[in-house]
Amino acid sequence: MPTSRLLIKALTFLLTLVLAWVQPVKADLPPGNAIKDPYAILRNALPIDQKDLREIQHRLEETSDAMRGNRWTTLSKAATSSQSILNNRKQQIIQEIPNSEKSKAENLLTGLKETLKELELQAKEENKDKFIAERRKSLSKIGELEALLITNNFPYTIPNEFDNLPRLLGRANVSIKTNKGSMNAVIDGFNAPLTAGAFIDLSLKGFYDGLPISRAEDFYILQSGDPKGPEIGYIDPSTKQERKIPLEIRVPEKKETLYNQTFEDIGLYKSTPVLPFATLGTLGWAHSGSALDDGSSQFFMFLYEPELTPAGRNLIDGRNAAFGYVVDGFDVLENLGVNDQILSIQVIDGADRLKPHA
Repeated sequence: MPTSRLLIKALTFLLTLVLAWVQPVKADLPPGNAIKDPYAILRNALPIDQKDLREIQHRLEETSDAMRGNRWTTLSKAATSSQSILNNRKQQIIQEIPNSEKSKAENLLTGLKETLKELELQAKEENKDKFIAERRKSLSKIGELEALLITNNFPYTIPNEFDNLPRLLGRANVSIKTNKGSMNAVIDGFNAPLTAGAFIDLSLKGFYDGLPISRAEDFYILQSGDPKGPEIGYIDPSTKQERKIPLEIRVPEKKETLYNQTFEDIGLYKSTPVLPFATLGTLGWAHSGSALDDGSSQFFMFLYEPELTPAGRNLIDGRNAAFGYVVDGFDVLENLGVNDQILSIQVIDGADRLKPHA
């Protein structure tokens, strides 16, 4: 082989090695925009794999950049392509819905077809406010359809060592009433069954009623759940011991939920949990700085500040468990401070999904 050809092959090999080392550096920044909408996070966190609905969902969610840039042709294409997917794949979607929910799914699909038509019309008329409203309606219907895909079988395994702990096998809706007003939140037992279970169990017991906001840090967190008296958590009347809830985090890369392991412990330094601390009002479970499994009753509400805690790159993901999101009442949340009070937490829906133990 001539020397020139050998030299070319050698240079090509070296260039390949250089690119292989350079590539991880480029991967520091996550692709696309971080999702900060609690409804979008909750939709994406559902344990389903219906590709057609997911494709429509993501097409609509990804129109935010086009809206900011007034790229109406792009917005119109997103609406028409979503309609095309729905028209061509409707029967496949229906087939995956449990028989008991097919009638409801048919109605939702009919409604989705209408909102997508209206979405296309608003894109052609370049009406941003109405486009946003129709997109919200469409995504809401998609979320309802995706929820119908979930069967009664809980999709993940909870380790036997936690059999004595309550668990929420699904989702619940709560109203958090404070002296400054009320907030509504969705509690996600799919991705944090033990943490969500402890919160719903204590809410139903009235444990949080009358407790103050005990900690408030600007642009960071509001914390409550510290009971009156010397105790720092919930004392189980049957054992006379403080009930402790393990650190519980789900990540897309893992088949099962992580228990009592931080991202640093297992080398997931750049991962984003299924339930990230990525938006104002993320609900997190508090534990001490010396142990991961000593969280008992105290929880916090994350005060998301984009410039200080960019989504997916904060210091809480992978160190604390998120278990739900405030979805309404953000003005109340932003006005709360130390010595404000939780008057009550009412479980509006989902109490039947709470199981006292395995």
